[in-house]
Amino acid sequence: MKVDGKHYRTVWIDPKDGDVVRIIDQRKLPFEFVVEELRSVEDAAVAIREMHVRGAGCIGATAGFGMFLAARESAGTGGDLMARMRDAGEILKATRPTAVNLAWAVERQLRVVGEEEGEDVRVQAARATAQEIADEDAEWCRRIGEHGLDLIREIAARKGENAPVQVLTHCNAGWLAFVDHGSATAPIYAAHDAGIPVHVWVDETRPRNQGARLTAWELGKHGVPHTVVVDNAGGHLMQTGQVDLMITGTDRTTRTGDVANKIGTYLKALAARDNGVPFYVALPSSTFDWKRRDGLREITIEERGGEEVSVIGGSPGRGEAEVEVRLTPEGTVAANYGFDVTPARLVTGLITERGICEASEAGIQALYPGF
Repeated sequence: MKVDGKHYRTVWIDPKDGDVVRIIDQRKLPFEFVVEELRSVEDAAVAIREMHVRGAGCIGATAGFGMFLAARESAGTGGDLMARMRDAGEILKATRPTAVNLAWAVERQLRVVGEEEGEDVRVQAARATAQEIADEDAEWCRRIGEHGLDLIREIAARKGENAPVQVLTHCNAGWLAFVDHGSATAPIYAAHDAGIPVHVWVDETRPRNQGARLTAWELGKHGVPHTVVVDNAGGHLMQTGQVDLMITGTDRTTRTGDVANKIGTYLKALAARDNGVPFYVALPSSTFDWKRRDGLREITIEERGGEEVSVIGGSPGRGEAEVEVRLTPEGTVAANYGFDVTPARLVTGLITERGICEASEAGIQALYPGF
């Protein structure tokens, strides 16, 4: 996507600077646009763990590039390159336990590189695989946009008279959460670019406010009309007929259609069901966990530090540096669950790069036979 007229991905390799890996430091947005360099696997691990990058696809791609950095670091040291890469993979996988794309990218790198012989060949294979992971993520999200566009087009046709299609989002499943295009936002961008009137209700999404900070920023850069609302306004908007469609992303989806996503998604799904609002989840196939069947019992829910709840950051004014302020009394304990699980029965459908399917094992298998 473009930022002030220049195309960016969230993570990319720069061959003009010794194959350094670059990322957009999402902690700084929307007040600063900062590009950060990753030169080691430890840099990649810190970027993922400390949320310089976040979002399922972006984490996966960053891990893929991190494995390339690990291979390059290990070459010529006299040690076992594959052993070093396996150790690096464990470090990367431990950074964020819920998003399945991370482990998927690490295991893909180990499989591909392990099939090669010779250090130089293995380093080049790791580089090529990292690039393939990033390119696939961008292309799959583009296709998600094409399939989701049909849903928005159908609603627009029913509403008529140029009335905008009202879409509610939760957290950030935009291009910042992937390599490009995004998952939940891809249909929105596709509709906007096709000339279909669309308006987005953007959940602020506590505690890190990825909706207010990131989704609103990228929608604004693309010129998509949007309004930020507090998390608890979603139910009211649905009750009063102000939401036509809800689309979220997911960090891990079971083979039966259970969805792990940003904390609060489950409550939105319940409100959508109660008010007859279609609730869709957009994801590339790399976000499916083919080994898990019961999301509530089998998906590890990340618990992060309580300071994300008790402290909030923001800018005091135009152009001024961001500051942090405390929200809770000193000494108050804050719990910080990063994700929740929405059962498949509450999901209207899954929007994937292969098409739209029912959130069930049979529906998913129809698009992905053999998994």
